[in-house]
Amino acid sequence: MKAPQKNSKGRPDFLLLIMTLILVGFGLVMVFSASSGIAVISSEYNNDPLYFTKRQLVFAVLGIFGMFFLMNIPFRKFAKLQILMFIPVIILLAIVPFIGKEINGARSWFGFAGLGIQPTEFAKLALILYLGALIAKKGETFRNFKRGLVPVLIIIAFVCALIMMQPDLGACIIIVSCAAMMIWAGGANLKQIFFTSVIGVAVLTPMVLISYMINPTSWQYRIARFTSFKDPLAYAQGDAWQLVSSLQALGHGGIAGAGFGESVQKLHYLKYAYNDFIFAIIAEELGFIGATLYILFFLVFIWRGLIVAVRCPDTFGMVTGVGIVGLLAFQAFINIGGVTGAIPLTGVTLPFISYGGSSILVTLMCMGVLLSISREYYKVLQKTTITSTTTKKTTAPSFK
Repeated sequence: MKAPQKNSKGRPDFLLLIMTLILVGFGLVMVFSASSGIAVISSEYNNDPLYFTKRQLVFAVLGIFGMFFLMNIPFRKFAKLQILMFIPVIILLAIVPFIGKEINGARSWFGFAGLGIQPTEFAKLALILYLGALIAKKGETFRNFKRGLVPVLIIIAFVCALIMMQPDLGACIIIVSCAAMMIWAGGANLKQIFFTSVIGVAVLTPMVLISYMINPTSWQYRIARFTSFKDPLAYAQGDAWQLVSSLQALGHGGIAGAGFGESVQKLHYLKYAYNDFIFAIIAEELGFIGATLYILFFLVFIWRGLIVAVRCPDTFGMVTGVGIVGLLAFQAFINIGGVTGAIPLTGVTLPFISYGGSSILVTLMCMGVLLSISREYYKVLQKTTITSTTTKKTTAPSFK
């Protein structure tokens, strides 16, 4: 057997790749089911039942192409090129509060050719790559609180401050949680993580207060969400309408579900059924069994992604991989927790499933980076196997 070439690529983790494509396909099916009923009766959507599905499909296809493209780039190049993504994203985050499109009191979107682009979604991947490169570059210095950890915290706080200008509290929570996982994976000890948490709360609190003074209308909407979360039935005709409708969808689904396409709550009762509340439609149409199977599948997907990340022998690859897996896991937890009433609603999409061009595009780009990282493990495994085989042949006993 020939030894692999010096610059040869290992194969990607095909199980993770197949699971990613399955999630994308399932998401497209559920977007169609959750949106077709509203789109077909609305002139705003050209009375086209496939209006949202076609738009989601365009971004999904672009995302898949992006995933395969990034998957074939040696992941160490991302550490050198991350600044080319980080700086433009920072600029977009800085200007979107002033010229962006306002939705529910928050300016988080750029309108372009009838499509919405959300810089915060791209900021998640840009920050993960930037922090991964920074932590890897510091090496053992990262364990020093002042010289290693503090600069990382400053970058996180700066990005969160820009996002809070919109404001988008849900994205900040996800970014901080994801960054905490990367800090832990990078070698910070428990004492440092504790101090980081204290500092995070201390920094985030004034950010929230400043954001409230800048945009009180948006924060009143978010405060009402939190208040109604404590007693949704008391606010069923007001601020808790969405949550109560979501819980009714869960109850209507029962054990086996009402059947695909048979959701009642998606018909003008549950707003954004194809977006933030798509898990409620999954549970209503596929029931407790279907929702549980989806969650189990996603947990296996996260576990596989975590295995890929921690097996990478390179610090940048390992820390970045952990960040990407943490991003997907925390986002799914916050979405499902909000939809089921376990935690307050924050307006976060369900990865791979919810309608949203920026979300599906960035999620698949993240998977492209993670699959590129997976190539390193299989390349090392291939070299180890070949070396072991060669050694056995060389030291094989002679029977003369």
